Amino acid sequence: MSAARGSNPVGAPETPKVLGGKLPRIDGPLKVTGRAVYTSDIALPGMLFAIPVRSTIARGRIVSIDANAARKLPGVKAVYHRGNIKAFFRTAPPKGFSGLIDEKRPPFEDDEVRYYGQYVAVAVAQTMEQAKAAADAVRVQYAAAAHNVGKQLGADKPMKVESERGDADKAFASAPVKVDQVYITPTEVHNPIELHATVASWEKGHVTLYETSQAILNHQDVLHQMLGVPVENVRVITHFLGSGFGGKLWPWTHSILAAGVAREVGAPVKLVVSRQSMFEAVGHRPRTQQHFRLGATPEGKLVSLSHEYLNQTSELDDYKEDCGEATPFMYSVPNLRVASALSRGNIGTPTAMRGPGAVPGLFAMESAMDELAIALKMDPIELRKRNEPTQDESNKLPFSSRHLLECMQVGAEKFGWAQRDPAVGAMKRDGLTIGWGVAACSWGAMRSDAQASVEITREGTAIVKTATQDVGTGTYTVLAIIVAEATGIAIDRVDVQLGDTRLPMGPISGGSWVTASVIPAVSNAARDAVKALLGMATSGPNPAFKGAKPEDLQLVDGRVKRKGEASSGVALGDVLARANVRSAIGHGKSATTMGGAESRKYSLHSYGAQFAEVTWHPQTARLRVSRFTSVIDAGRMLNPKPARNQIEGAVVMGIGMALLEESRYDQRYGAPINSNLADYMVSTNADAPPIDVTFLDYPDLVLNEMGARGVGEIGLAGTAAAITAAVYHATGVRVRELPVRIEDLLGA
Repeated sequence: MSAARGSNPVGAPETPKVLGGKLPRIDGPLKVTGRAVYTSDIALPGMLFAIPVRSTIARGRIVSIDANAARKLPGVKAVYHRGNIKAFFRTAPPKGFSGLIDEKRPPFEDDEVRYYGQYVAVAVAQTMEQAKAAADAVRVQYAAAAHNVGKQLGADKPMKVESERGDADKAFASAPVKVDQVYITPTEVHNPIELHATVASWEKGHVTLYETSQAILNHQDVLHQMLGVPVENVRVITHFLGSGFGGKLWPWTHSILAAGVAREVGAPVKLVVSRQSMFEAVGHRPRTQQHFRLGATPEGKLVSLSHEYLNQTSELDDYKEDCGEATPFMYSVPNLRVASALSRGNIGTPTAMRGPGAVPGLFAMESAMDELAIALKMDPIELRKRNEPTQDESNKLPFSSRHLLECMQVGAEKFGWAQRDPAVGAMKRDGLTIGWGVAACSWGAMRSDAQASVEITREGTAIVKTATQDVGTGTYTVLAIIVAEATGIAIDRVDVQLGDTRLPMGPISGGSWVTASVIPAVSNAARDAVKALLGMATSGPNPAFKGAKPEDLQLVDGRVKRKGEASSGVALGDVLARANVRSAIGHGKSATTMGGAESRKYSLHSYGAQFAEVTWHPQTARLRVSRFTSVIDAGRMLNPKPARNQIEGAVVMGIGMALLEESRYDQRYGAPINSNLADYMVSTNADAPPIDVTFLDYPDLVLNEMGARGVGEIGLAGTAAAITAAVYHATGVRVRELPVRIEDLLGA
């Protein structure tokens, strides 16, 4: 699909070559051949290995640490704890996306234990096995105290109102049709294939960290503060990431420990978090408890919506899961109230997980909407049509682009919704009971500050640089597409350099906003480089196009030629050689729309419709998601192939959320007891049904010049609600606490 154009910019190619094409990822060959180097692959000369000692109580105080036996083991260099390591500092309040950290307490700051698995010491040795043996040999005595890891959430403070209009309570009391229910989502753990890891190396007061980070510049800022060194003395490198799902957005204590230990021992140190510690010390999606009340007329018009929710957080940190993010604008309703509070427990601090806030929030809201449709004896799609807003009613702003009803219509046609029999258990196929469910979804369309440089070289290549990351979402490829589109240089001759804090400032890889953020910066840099190149082609002592003006020329297939002429033109290298320069360099930047003038004019979001089919065999209690259709309105698709992959992956993750995933805590010890991939179930290929993904492809030009929005998170929003709606349609059992358990359905 071609980009829409008005007047042809100076030097731009006559026709786009790659924008909207279904291109494979340019980093794919490196990954499938094993040549992509991840953090834990790094091996530096003289490198040592660190293994943390984890607390075995969930709350209490450290009385003593005995590391004498550990220090005598083969290969052990040191065992560090609060008493013998240079203290770390806390960070100042964050500014924008700088200085952000979820677990704000530095490691070893005091002797208090606040969750099971908290790091209380760290062993350093010549091999990982030796370090593990040393960590196991450290003896820690505790004064344990009563802990709280319970499922029942209670607010630590009164509910805080987030959004309000009209009088939701009064309107609900008089509403003819009501839904009043509580929906619960459990603690979920990110579990990317790549474990969190840090390799830290010091040289003359400068530290380099090879990191598993979704935000290297923020990581640099946090580490400089906590280590007490100038920010320019901290370099963070993340060339490849084995996914993160939000868990690798902000630094965790292992990274600070690795850097501190490397400083102490005077040698590079590698610290790889164990799979068990992934359930304890690097965040999770918190447990939520959401009370939804909907009031409607018999015709299905909403008159009241109340959304009150709690999310679990740690003793020290106020992590808020923004479950009410989409509630105020999703549907038209004159009386609305959204309020929230935190519930504290002896758990590690939660963090962002794919679609934070909106994903659990939309599970509750879309489940409530499905229950309302049943109470009204109305088709759930029709109910949503009758409550479609004409503007964002929370702030009275127009939507920059909203095509939710078209998503519903297209999805219904592709899924075959017209053939749905609404009666519970009425649809059969091959001896199975069939259930169909639908849910709407939304995710914010956001953009942050970004800078980039583009260099056009004598070899006819282009080099683009920006300090963002590719977490497996296709950022390397998107940037190559943008540069190829702006310069006419073939995509396989574009070198994309990411993941290093020495590069121009780039955005975090979270919130589905990398693409939207880098488009303006990279496009500006590419145009600036083209402008510089064409200036050299038309001026100077020996120009390739003497007498021509830059606007008379363009780049086509790595060559400069006059517009409208059939000649093959002059190779880029020859243009630069005649100018006697090595390359033409351009710089670009873009400012955030978040809080800026443009964002105050519009409500910026993506939308979609999720359709799920489940099969239920009551005789064997077998429930499966057998088919899924997702229709997404997320702006222009720059590269539909990886975008579709993002939605497919999100849907599979949504199946896990609906049917499988829950981190369970042992009430006696406060430990996550299914802290492994055998007992904590995630969706696999065997659980993945056929998934049909459609993009409406409406450019959102308010957000950026190409009209593109990110798609990493919206595919997970609404998915669990569509599945539980389908479960109800098949079985008659409404599951309001995830995940769906066979025990919930045995009486169906």
